[in-house]
Amino acid sequence: MAENAGLDNHRIKSFKNKGRDVETMRRHRNEVTVELRKNKRDEHLLKKRNVPQEESLEDSDVDSDFKGQNVTLEAILQNAVSDNGLIQLNAVQAARKLLSSDRNPPIDDLIKSGILPILVKCLERDDNPSLQFEAAWALTNIASGTSQQTQAVVKSNAVPLFLRLLHSPHQNVCEQAVWALGNIIGDGPQCRDYVISLGVVKPLLSFINPSIPITFLRNVTWVIVNLCRNKDPPPPMETVQEILPALCVLIYHTDINILVDTVWALSYLTDGGNEQIQMVIDSGVVPFLVPLLSHQEVKVQVCVRFVGRAIMTTADHPLSVPLRRETLAHRRRQRKSSLLSVKDSQVVQVVLDGLKNVLIMAGDEASTIAEIIEECGGLEKIENLQQHENEDIYKLAFEIIDQYFSGDDIDEDPSLIPEATQGGTFSFDPATNLQTKEFKF
Repeated sequence: MAENAGLDNHRIKSFKNKGRDVETMRRHRNEVTVELRKNKRDEHLLKKRNVPQEESLEDSDVDSDFKGQNVTLEAILQNAVSDNGLIQLNAVQAARKLLSSDRNPPIDDLIKSGILPILVKCLERDDNPSLQFEAAWALTNIASGTSQQTQAVVKSNAVPLFLRLLHSPHQNVCEQAVWALGNIIGDGPQCRDYVISLGVVKPLLSFINPSIPITFLRNVTWVIVNLCRNKDPPPPMETVQEILPALCVLIYHTDINILVDTVWALSYLTDGGNEQIQMVIDSGVVPFLVPLLSHQEVKVQVCVRFVGRAIMTTADHPLSVPLRRETLAHRRRQRKSSLLSVKDSQVVQVVLDGLKNVLIMAGDEASTIAEIIEECGGLEKIENLQQHENEDIYKLAFEIIDQYFSGDDIDEDPSLIPEATQGGTFSFDPATNLQTKEFKF
């Protein structure tokens, strides 16, 4: 019975008290926020990616000699330099499979074995694209490790060969080279700028076309994110200038992963200082970000971070007011789903805070923003919120109405002002012919 009572109490708190138990809701919101941050960190902020194990390139034929055997690193190393092409491919693939294990791949052991120069040499084998692919895959997973392990790949002179493989006629080899370069670029600004100096941007952007498979385009977009990452120092201005048109194209993509990474790339660019922020604004991409504020996918709504920063940073810029207008114009188009009408008190308070901040930042243009709010039906909703049961909400609604919609600064019609008498009082002439207006409801 006690257990059933506990379940009933849980149901009550989950439904009847939703929006009322402020402390519980606040604690739950904080927990959700932390979880979202973890997910974003794990799913979207990973600088490096390990290529998982999967069957490819006729594995059943290539590694038939190794099945059922415990292959040692010594055997792999010895066979990787064999003159027999099949034995060599077999050994490189075995190394790749060791590095593709989900838990604790033996990256350091393979580096110490001296296999790096052999794998890099395999990247030159244009006559054997399967060998190039397997070697690139193995090097990709080595570069997905620690910074020291990534540097080992860079010092082995693999980067110029990866760039060369971007022009391979074999798409799987190109994609693997892109993945490897993404891991190296993600190691930090030094590696990023090194790869940029060797000319990675143009061939990378050339893969953005309608014929590219979606998985390949996701990897290309992820590498672009890494190119935009880091602000100490930020990426070269020439690189930003090259990348922005591509981001303006990718922002239209319907794939959630590509869309999220595109917005993250733009967000990272705004971390680079006012000059980069201005370049992003000048690219014309900002208006296309605004509709994403109400995207059904929460992960896509990370663009709020970018749009908010752009508004805050460009408060004195001529484009700041159009940007705010664009944001509110979108809210107007979404009036039917106005967040000011929801029952969740916390959501309403956040929206009111946002509107108030926009009005404050608008400065001399506050009246224009107020007109847009009124046009989209926002004023009526704010007025209704003055009767809200939540004290913070009705106080905030009152402050907004009082400061921006009170009408104290509206010019009065001189013909309506009564004349003052000699005694200082006002006289009203009932015979005054006032123009009447027809009102329609």
